[in-house]
Amino acid sequence: MIARIWHGWTTPEDADAYYQVLTLKVIPGIEAKSIKGYRKMEVLRRELSDETEFTVIMYFDALENITAFTGEDSEVAHVPEIAQKVLKRWDKRALHYEVIDSFSY
Repeated sequence: MIARIWHGWTTPEDADAYYQVLTLKVIPGIEAKSIKGYRKMEVLRRELSDETEFTVIMYFDALENITAFTGEDSEVAHVPEIAQKVLKRWDKRALHYEVIDSFSY
C-alpha cells in the first residue's frame, strides 16, 4: 500500500472554512471518481501560533493507482481552485511512502 501525504496551511480565521471545503467539496469529488485502488483518506489538523496546518493522507493499493488520479506526474498536488481560495500556502508536490506495517491497540 502507498500513503500519499500532502500539507496545506491556512490562517486561523480560514481554518474552519478550509475544512468545510475539504470535507464537503474536495474529498467527495475525489471519491466520486471511483479510482481503482483508492482505499481511504485521513485529515489531520494542527494549530500553530500564526497559522493552521492540515495534513491529508490518502491510501492507495499501488503507485499506478495514484497516477490514475494525478496523471503521469504522480507527485503533483491536487488543489482545486475552491481550496486555493482559503489556503495561505500548500505543498506543490505530494510525498509517497510505502506502508510497511500498521498497528492498532
